[in-house]
Amino acid sequence: QVQLVESGGGLVQPGGSLRLSCAASGNILRFNVMGWYRQAPEKDRELVATITTTGSTNYLDSVKGRFGISRDNDKDEVYLQMSSLKPEDTAVYFCYLRFQTATGILVGETHWGQGTQVTVSS
Repeated sequence: QVQLVESGGGLVQPGGSLRLSCAASGNILRFNVMGWYRQAPEKDRELVATITTTGSTNYLDSVKGRFGISRDNDKDEVYLQMSSLKPEDTAVYFCYLRFQTATGILVGETHWGQGTQVTVSS
């Protein structure tokens, strides 16, 4: 079993910063991709940023240059540093983990955290 626990959400003014953290526990395989999705009210869940065990990253276009994803492989934790936040970044942010083969092929089910609310408002 895999569990993901997020922390760090909250209320911030436009232009402010927040740092989200996600800790994975359970049977975590060596090769995996972790990251963040978000879902705003009445919108589909969308990928925000992901990072593989080897450090390859992927970002939603609208957050490039503002958000930075990183991870600590020893702790099985992933972080999302969010800066220059905008009201349109308001959403529930979900931690994500999926296992991979050594060649990067995704395998198995998708694991999700419970979500953490980020609200950007003055």
